Amino acid sequence: MKRLNRKKTIDIVKELDAFPKVPESYVVTSAFGGTVSLVVFILIALLAISEYLVYQDSWMKYEYEVDADFTSKLKIKIDITVAMKCERVGADVLDIAGTVIASKELKYDPVSFEPSPQRQMWYQILQQIQNRLREERSLQDVLFKSALNGYFSDPVPGNDSESESQNACRIHGQIYVSKVAGNFHITLGKAIETIRGHAHFASLIKNEAVYNFSHRIDYLSFGNDVPGNINPLDGTEKITLEQKMLFQYFITVVPTKLHTSDVSVDMHQFSVTERERVVNHEKGSHGVSGIFVKYKLSPLMVRVSEEHMPLSVFLVRLCGIIGGIFSTSDLLHRLIGYFVDIICCRFKLGANQSIEVLPD
Repeated sequence: MKRLNRKKTIDIVKELDAFPKVPESYVVTSAFGGTVSLVVFILIALLAISEYLVYQDSWMKYEYEVDADFTSKLKIKIDITVAMKCERVGADVLDIAGTVIASKELKYDPVSFEPSPQRQMWYQILQQIQNRLREERSLQDVLFKSALNGYFSDPVPGNDSESESQNACRIHGQIYVSKVAGNFHITLGKAIETIRGHAHFASLIKNEAVYNFSHRIDYLSFGNDVPGNINPLDGTEKITLEQKMLFQYFITVVPTKLHTSDVSVDMHQFSVTERERVVNHEKGSHGVSGIFVKYKLSPLMVRVSEEHMPLSVFLVRLCGIIGGIFSTSDLLHRLIGYFVDIICCRFKLGANQSIEVLPD
C-alpha cells in the first residue's frame, strides 16, 4: 500500500515537470557544439570565481552628520624636532577663547637634527606613502581596513641618532584642549604670561644667527591614537637657510567614527594647507618667525563603515551569470548554425548549377 502511494506521488511530481524534453533521437552532437559547450563552461567558471572574489572583498561607506559633542576635550599628540637648542624655543597652545595650555605638558629633549640611516630610510618610505595618498584616495580605505593592525608603524621610536652633536630640540608629548579653534606654535623664547596677554620671552636672545626653524614633524595627530593610521603631516620635513622664517599649517579637523569588521574606534582626520614666508618688516612681510599650527574643528562628523555583499545578493548575481551565459550561448549557437546551414545550401546549389549537360 505504501509503495502504491509512493508511486502515485512520483507520478504527480512527474506531471508537474514544466521543462521541455527533447527525445534523444533528435539530438545531434557535433565538434562545433562541443567546442561551444567547453568555452561556455570555462567562461562560467572564470566569472563565478571573479564574483566570489568580489563577494569576499569589502568597501568603505561614508556617511555625514552633525557633530553634537562640544563638551569633551580633544587630545593633540605632538612629536616635532626643531633645528635649535631647547633653551631657545618654547611651545604652547592658545585657543580662540584666550585659554593658554602651558608648555609644561610637553617634553624638550636635546637631539641631533640629522637622523640615523635607518630612520632616514623610514622617512623616505613614509613620504612615498604620503605622495600615493594624495594621488590615490582609495589607498585611505586600505589604511582604514588595516587600522589597529600595526601596519605602516614607525619601526624606530623616538630619535635614535648616535651623533654627539645635539644641535636640535625634540618637542613631544600630548595636550588636551577644548573643542574650539586655536593654534599650537613653536617660536623663539619660553612662554610667559603678562598683563597684556600671552607672549614669549626672547629678549635675551640677541644673536639672529641662532634663528633656524628648520623642522621635521615625526607625528602630529588629533584625538585617539589609531596605530596604522598615517596623518597628513607625518614625515614632513622643512629645511630653510633663512634666519626669520614663518611656517604656517592651517588644519581642519574632522571627527570620524570608524567601524570595520575588526575594530570600532573614534578618531579624528584632518586636512592641511601649508604656507611659508620670510618675515621682513621693511618689505611689509609682518609676523613672528616660528612654526604655527592653526586648527579648527569641522561641525560635521564622518561615519566610515566597512560594507560586505550580502549572501543573497551573491547567489542572485551568480544565478544571473550562469543563466545569462547559457541563454546567450544557446542563442549564438543557433544563429551560427542557421547561417552555416544557409551558406552550405547556397554552396551546394551553386555547385549543382555549374554542372554542364553534354549533347549526345
